Amino acid sequence: MTRTLTALYDSYDDALATVRELEAAGLDQAQISLIANNAAERAVTTRTVETVSEAGTGAGAGATFGAIAGGATGLLAGLGMLAIPGVGPVVAAGWLIAAAAGAAGGAVVFGTAGGLVGAMIRHGVPEEEAHVYAEGLRRGGTLVTARVEEADVARVEAILRRSHHVDTQLRGQAYRDTGWTRFDESAPPYDGPAYTEIEIRRERHYKTAPPLPRDTTDRVVEDPTLPRR
Repeated sequence: MTRTLTALYDSYDDALATVRELEAAGLDQAQISLIANNAAERAVTTRTVETVSEAGTGAGAGATFGAIAGGATGLLAGLGMLAIPGVGPVVAAGWLIAAAAGAAGGAVVFGTAGGLVGAMIRHGVPEEEAHVYAEGLRRGGTLVTARVEEADVARVEAILRRSHHVDTQLRGQAYRDTGWTRFDESAPPYDGPAYTEIEIRRERHYKTAPPLPRDTTDRVVEDPTLPRR
């Protein structure tokens, strides 16, 4: 039985490191996918972003795919750029972006196959998590997914969680606290404030320890059982 394992990263470099580690562990590039928000052209700046829409032919998007990272091998050698409705420009490679786009007579067509969220759900990602993953991508993150046999689940999960992955339960709650409910493919690309470094560090701390208690003035109260920082 094949399982789909997914991780969201705030850092593009952490996601790249994860992909390289997955390949070093013996996974074929056909089992791995990477999709990175590229609104700030932080990932690749050497190509023009093409937009793929439901009405598009997909010819332009297909032309953007290829070896665009000098010296890259495996999955990363095939990174290309396109735009996902509701997300904006992305750098992507692998099976998930192909599944999200769908294919109709050689054309890349978003929407008709259920888009990014639909592709994740069809491949076993719980619906609530899929919406958080897509929203995380929209807000500047990077998704790494791997399709593996049951026997490989434990070791692949360990790799996905080594490089500062996002705790999607906490991140999803943070989104919901601001009124967000689900990823919307019809929404414009995200233009709100990105997570600050302090917020990211706090979120990463929560993966390994419970939130520190706060007093009535909302100051963090040090837990005496934890080592002093």
